[in-house]
Amino acid sequence: MKEIQRISPVVFKSSPLKTEKRDNWDVVMEYKEEGDGPFLVDLSHRPRFDLQDSNLADKKSFELELPETPGNSVLENGILASRMNRTQVSLFDLDGQDDVSMPGESYYTDVTESTVCVALFGKEIFLICEKLTALDFTDPQRKAPFFFQGPFSHVPCQIVTLNKEGESSGIVLTCSRGYGRDMIDSILHAGEEFGLKPAGESRFTHWIKSL
Repeated sequence: MKEIQRISPVVFKSSPLKTEKRDNWDVVMEYKEEGDGPFLVDLSHRPRFDLQDSNLADKKSFELELPETPGNSVLENGILASRMNRTQVSLFDLDGQDDVSMPGESYYTDVTESTVCVALFGKEIFLICEKLTALDFTDPQRKAPFFFQGPFSHVPCQIVTLNKEGESSGIVLTCSRGYGRDMIDSILHAGEEFGLKPAGESRFTHWIKSL
């Protein structure tokens, strides 16, 4: 019997120091020479779902009250819910510690393997983002977390600002899987002057728990 191998669309040139096998994904926990930040972390293995229904007001997902207004996000118990429009909510498992599987209802779609997902966090990340998009991830009128749909490095993306305060600043970004290589190259190139480095999942876990 063959074992299924799930392959991330994200490839870093850095050398892994520690890896884990998780749900048929090879997850890098730590890379060599990660530096002191900012960091770019591959989260493509973490479960992501779209919920689509004409009556979202009556819905709960993972025991989470869904945001009512497009552009708003909620992060509770490791689940990030972002309201996309009148009928759609995106759901990301950012905790990664438990086995999160897609609910059985027909209005859910598993988008994990069809999309790229990365986190960009640490000092000066918004200066990096300014080189790649006109979206304002530090909008003073909005309280984090909040959600954008728009171009990032000329690619249609979903992006959530999780924190906009100093060295704890960070975003998560997802786009179609086919853009994976070019998206990563663009982000690393834009971040080179700021010391941006690929980092393993352990860095992200430490950061997300600090928010």
